[in-house]
Amino acid sequence: MTKLNEIYKCNICGNVAEVLHIGVGQLVCCGENMELLNEKNNDEGGEKHLPVIEIEEDLVRVKIGSTLHPMEEAHHIEWIELIADNNNFKKVFNPGDEPIAEFKVKANILSVRAYCNVHGLWKK
Repeated sequence: MTKLNEIYKCNICGNVAEVLHIGVGQLVCCGENMELLNEKNNDEGGEKHLPVIEIEEDLVRVKIGSTLHPMEEAHHIEWIELIADNNNFKKVFNPGDEPIAEFKVKANILSVRAYCNVHGLWKK
């Protein structure tokens, strides 16, 4: 059974899916079950993946890493997601972009997640 906001990845083609509606079925891609990604919250091996959150009134700024994460073709942040109250806000990135997202929102921030194409899902 899937849960709201879970992130799954296909280990064959690399497709990534987020659960928007809870269901009893198994997510399948390329004929195989997709892998549920675990949210990491400890920066391992000196990598800079943990979101850094700055709040100024109704503006939430999220940077990936205390030193900005690299944004190269082979290693980059694909997206940042802010989960606040009953809403999800997401910014998608391309290699070469700065891994910084700004969300104009005044709400209770529940979590911030970022997805690295090499090191997976990170949460703060």
